[in-house]
Amino acid sequence: MAPSPASRPDATLVGVTMIVASVLMISFGDAVVKWISGDLTLWQIFVVRSLLAIPLCLLVLRGLRQPVAIGPGNGGWVFLRCLLQMTMWVTLYVSLPLLSLPVAAAAMYTAPLFIAFFSALLIGEPVGPRRGFAIAFGFVGVLIIVKPGSDAFSYATLLPLLSAVCYALAMIITRGRCRDEDPFVLALCLNAMLFFSGMVASGAVALLDLTPQAAAANPFVLGPWVSLSGQDWALMAVLAALIVGAAAAAAKAYQSGPPVIVATFDYSYLVFAILWSALLFSELPDAETLAGMAVIFTAGLLVLPKPRPRLDKALERQGCEQRRARP
Repeated sequence: MAPSPASRPDATLVGVTMIVASVLMISFGDAVVKWISGDLTLWQIFVVRSLLAIPLCLLVLRGLRQPVAIGPGNGGWVFLRCLLQMTMWVTLYVSLPLLSLPVAAAAMYTAPLFIAFFSALLIGEPVGPRRGFAIAFGFVGVLIIVKPGSDAFSYATLLPLLSAVCYALAMIITRGRCRDEDPFVLALCLNAMLFFSGMVASGAVALLDLTPQAAAANPFVLGPWVSLSGQDWALMAVLAALIVGAAAAAAKAYQSGPPVIVATFDYSYLVFAILWSALLFSELPDAETLAGMAVIFTAGLLVLPKPRPRLDKALERQGCEQRRARP
């Protein structure tokens, strides 16, 4: 992928703020999915959530400008980006029955390393030794938190690794080819893709006509649809709002800041996941988890651009004034 010309200067602080907001919403959404996964199937969640999220995207776009323009300017790249994101979620969720959650999370959160690699390889953005070390250091913090076990070397670990690669490529496409797309248009396209994939997968499961015993092997993927209660609809509305906000914020993050910087703050997902685990499931972090959080925070500080000294800025201003004063 050849680098596309930058249409505007980087806004690194905006990128960092947006990715932290995105992972905050994603982590809470994942906690809600975990809460309802015993009752609903993955494909039903995809379809119902998207049915609520698509009108929400349209309402936001209607409020942002007149007339409403919902078509992406670079449709081919947007389609590929959405396809990669859809594959990311499917491969991650399918791996969960086969792996322990810590192992799956450890494999998935190799994504910042892939983002750094693809940034240099595909769009020519420099990484540098300091930021490269920061990303690797942040991944050490991830490993401290998730404490992967011996089954990390199972063949099934390839599924969340594939999820990480898909996420990394999607964010590189966001930076290199979708930088000028409206973030809510990207969120709309993503939810349309998730709706379509959920319908196709639901139809495929129905055609398989599995026995209850076969479906029980992985009910979250192979189970039938169920009737939704009022509480279920309320939770799906929350999930719809979360995915719209998270998808738009992630798009804005990688449109605004260098991927190698933004990707490091993707690690904050685990910090929020610990928070939701404590609040919703009464699971408190141990000493190793707190140590991992400290490592991730340190990595985030290392990856930020070094501020220029005030003296350098003063000299630069003085030089500019001298040049303007010349006849």
